[in-house]
Amino acid sequence: MRSELFDQANQESTTTERFSLHHRKTLRAVLGEPVLAAKGAMVAYQGQVTFEHKSAGSIGKMMRRLVTSEDTPLMTVSGQGEVFFADTAKDIFLVALEGDGLSVNGTALLAMDATLDYDVHRVKGAGMMSGGMFNTLIQGHGTVALTSDGQPLILDCSQTPTYVDINAAVCWSANLVPQVVSSMNMRSMLRGGTGEAFQYAFSGPGFVVVQPSEGPVVPPHSHGSGS
Repeated sequence: MRSELFDQANQESTTTERFSLHHRKTLRAVLGEPVLAAKGAMVAYQGQVTFEHKSAGSIGKMMRRLVTSEDTPLMTVSGQGEVFFADTAKDIFLVALEGDGLSVNGTALLAMDATLDYDVHRVKGAGMMSGGMFNTLIQGHGTVALTSDGQPLILDCSQTPTYVDINAAVCWSANLVPQVVSSMNMRSMLRGGTGEAFQYAFSGPGFVVVQPSEGPVVPPHSHGSGS
């Protein structure tokens, strides 16, 4: 059988690294120590692997997750073998934490070492109008796999205030404390709005990673005359 499908570029890598990428679209994790991953992110695995719901842990974490609609539900992946993760063919990049931390937009978190500590925090100024935004603070020693819908852009927030669409923010320096701000005004609202109602405002030494997408576009619903 012959086909370009079987090109070497599409073959599984033989690396023994804990985390590795294939075409930047698929994450390969070699098990030994457990991995935490977003629920539903597994696309294939080889070996003896089990998947279990990851509980919140402390009561404080559990209560925060109960009110966090944007928190990414996680699963514990354990056993012996290798597991492949992906998210709608988004680009994946790896971040090695070395005792430091990173704040992550929940929808961008694909997988991470189970030894890392994480908690959910509400963004300052987030209310009902802005959707009650939350982020996940990840700290410790280990690797985090994040997704970006397209090639990411890194912005330096130390020189000037930086504003990022809430759905386009992937992650940012742990020391930065963003605030939700609104660019709406009454005149604009009366004219139908601009589609740019709320942003994260960053200021201070650090960076924010931005994806060239604001998430999937939901087509308008069509209703029949009898509905």
